[in-house]
Amino acid sequence: MPAKIIETNSAAFQDADVDPITLDIIENALRNARTEMDATLFRTAMSPGIREQGDAFPLIADKDGKMLVGQFGSFLHGFLAGYHDRIEEGDVIWISDPYSCEGAISHVNDWLIVMPIYRAGRIISWALHFGHQTDVGGKVPGSLPTDATSVFQEGIRIPPVKLYRKGEFQDDLLKLVLSNTRMPEWCRADLIAIVASCRIAARRVNEICDRFGDDLYVSACKALLARNRRAMAQLIKTSISTDKLSFEDFICDDGRGFGPYKIKATMWREGEKVILDWEGTDPQSESSINFYLNENMLKMFFGVYMIMVFDPQILFNDGFYDLVEVRIPEGTLLKPKFPAALSCRTHALGRIFDVLGALLGQRQPDFLNAAGFSSSPHLMLSGRYAETDKYYQLFQIGFGGIPGRPFGDGADGHSLWPNFTNVPNEFLEAYFPLRIVRYESITDSGGAGKHRGGNGIRISYCFLEHGQVAIHDDRWFVKPWGVNGGEPGMRSRKILERTDGSTHVLPSKCDDIAVGPGDVLHFDTWGGGGWGDPLEREISAVALDVKRGLVSAMGARRYGVVCAADGTVDETATTALRDAMRKERGPLTVFNTGGEVEALRRSCEAETGLPAPIAPRFRQAKAGRLAATT
Repeated sequence: MPAKIIETNSAAFQDADVDPITLDIIENALRNARTEMDATLFRTAMSPGIREQGDAFPLIADKDGKMLVGQFGSFLHGFLAGYHDRIEEGDVIWISDPYSCEGAISHVNDWLIVMPIYRAGRIISWALHFGHQTDVGGKVPGSLPTDATSVFQEGIRIPPVKLYRKGEFQDDLLKLVLSNTRMPEWCRADLIAIVASCRIAARRVNEICDRFGDDLYVSACKALLARNRRAMAQLIKTSISTDKLSFEDFICDDGRGFGPYKIKATMWREGEKVILDWEGTDPQSESSINFYLNENMLKMFFGVYMIMVFDPQILFNDGFYDLVEVRIPEGTLLKPKFPAALSCRTHALGRIFDVLGALLGQRQPDFLNAAGFSSSPHLMLSGRYAETDKYYQLFQIGFGGIPGRPFGDGADGHSLWPNFTNVPNEFLEAYFPLRIVRYESITDSGGAGKHRGGNGIRISYCFLEHGQVAIHDDRWFVKPWGVNGGEPGMRSRKILERTDGSTHVLPSKCDDIAVGPGDVLHFDTWGGGGWGDPLEREISAVALDVKRGLVSAMGARRYGVVCAADGTVDETATTALRDAMRKERGPLTVFNTGGEVEALRRSCEAETGLPAPIAPRFRQAKAGRLAATT
């Protein structure tokens, strides 16, 4: 049985006329409330992942659960489908189990708060917010075990439970959960901060209703959703073909030596509706790279791309959802069956953006982005101080190169997540036993193109205490592809230099790597793919990149530019080189992946000294599980 929502006022809301000015006022009030939710959380949370980086996602929904303002689309419908208790005024519901909410949150580190906003006995809106917790238990610090084969190994799973029941705080419940984390103080502070942000949203919604009335507020919500639907219907009609278009990309490996894993999508339009079909995506992994993809979240990814490319003034909301149909086969990497491990789903999450960008830009290459979202590099560090035996634990997200775009170069070492920032080096050095000895753009790592792919970033961590490191990254094997003649970006890599002089290339996904005082980890992220013909890049732009150290003098030759290290260009030699390169090269392709898998395998092993991943079908065959997929 679905959740039973208890309302003491049975009166129906009445339709009200909303003039355009009032609608704009309410829209901007909701936008501001969403921003204030973030501000409340970031100023009161303790973990650097939330406080410094902003790894948290708020939304305000209408009375029926459709997102009015937010980022990922509404999490509410998945939650309500799996919740079987009463919902009453004063309730605040807490959840972290992806399998209990149809993937509305995608791993157990994300703690979601759901708060109904009551007014005069009726639900008039909902406030929701989730944030990534540094640790929720499980077999490794950080709760993101690479080798997990079950969600039970990843930390405490919280089904939908009431943190507040009719306004009364359930302290025993919180104590039970916090006893299963390595960082109870941070988790407590972050959770209460998330609740506070939802209370801010409720206060602001009530203030809007005090000013304009309940009926007009509800009618304004309907108008905002309807306006979005009309705009999206027009974009879909004019931009999406009835012909089927497909694209596939790959997660490099699963952290256990197998890969690459294919993610494939096909898109077409039927009438006014667009179909996104993920048939052809590989079966779920035995490891933790599975991503339980919520259909509504995917619809919002699609909608955000369409809006940002064609009409950035459109408000993101859920009004267009009935115009998008998502088909994800069960038992695949994007809809794994319980109790499949999910902790390292970030690589598939990132690759979804690359796949969608390629899919939506195929018919109009002028709007096509190269690859560069790709993953979300994680570094975890934990241990105990030698003098005090006090425990420390860090969770940090890094950034790769932003892809080259139709209207310019990709940013160097920047997040594609809206509002994400890096953890300041000063914060890291003040609160953790490490020193940042290098933080710089990796020269030549961005793919060459008319618009250069953003360079990756090298962060070199010198450790000051004994501890353990865990790394979760991707794009170390399958390169971020270039488009419209642009070249792929550089692969990521991780190098550990020991105090004994030895150097070790680490896998992109590994746990429990012991480090000691003086050891240095060089954490290199990938570069974004390039956009457009490199020989069409302005010579002055290449020279400036060389002068700034973003491109080397040798790397400038990828653009057909001959220059010195100070950026001084030999124009005669440049003209001759560009003419020769045009004659020698083959035809430019829309997508440049850097070669077929076998070529990637050879180049990867030569670059890293690590064995390339083995195709997952070989493991399945060995285990006698291939019969259904051959």
